[in-house]
Amino acid sequence: MPNPRARKLQRYIPLSDADKLWLSDVLGPGRQIAARTDIIHEGDDPRAVNVILDGWACRYRQLLDGRRQIVAFLLPGDLCDPHVFLLKEMDHTISAITPVLLGQISGAAMQAMTARSPQLDLAVHREVLATAAVQREWTVSLGCRTGIERLAHLFCELHARLAAVGLADDNTCPMPITQNDLADAMGQTSVHINRTLQEMRSAGLITLRRRSLTIHDPTALAQLGHFDRAYLHLTVDYPSAPFPARTVGSLSIGNDV
Repeated sequence: MPNPRARKLQRYIPLSDADKLWLSDVLGPGRQIAARTDIIHEGDDPRAVNVILDGWACRYRQLLDGRRQIVAFLLPGDLCDPHVFLLKEMDHTISAITPVLLGQISGAAMQAMTARSPQLDLAVHREVLATAAVQREWTVSLGCRTGIERLAHLFCELHARLAAVGLADDNTCPMPITQNDLADAMGQTSVHINRTLQEMRSAGLITLRRRSLTIHDPTALAQLGHFDRAYLHLTVDYPSAPFPARTVGSLSIGNDV
């Protein structure tokens, strides 16, 4: 079985057996990080590239008064930034949400690997562009989408990303993040998130139970969140279910703002 890193990169471009072997060699066995533990802090020297091999993590910024903004969720196979070792210090913190199996690639090993394989180099560059596209969608959510639209879009995105690395089963995927995590990502309070989840359940769109999300009507949820999976740029052997390539029209629920 290929590791999740190889599975993800293969969604951007086909990899050879040699490419997959190099990935395994540079990653090594990984190390365990406890849940709710910071992996690297803002201001630290980023000497290595972190890779999420198993579990969920997040990027966040925290203000001096304690308010936190989650700016990305990191899933199995995600590279936390392929060029971070070029910086003198981290400008954000990466934290484990669940227990995480963490791989690390030194800056020198990263440069050698991509220089050795044009396919890996291209896959990593496409991943960087896709990561920037995801960040743009999050900005659109915070600036334009209503609260319920933000949550619908996030659920669609997370399911699609998990499906791409073989971690979603039909309409169901893991969802170990708390309502506080969702609030910090969506720019809302946990009370608002709870009310929005109840509204989505009442509409028959989702079930969220025991750290698992089931999407009962993928097309309706995608329409509600104005979700178009094209921005993920996962094109090679990508599972088409449950979301259509493009959604047409929109679905409105409630008067959430």
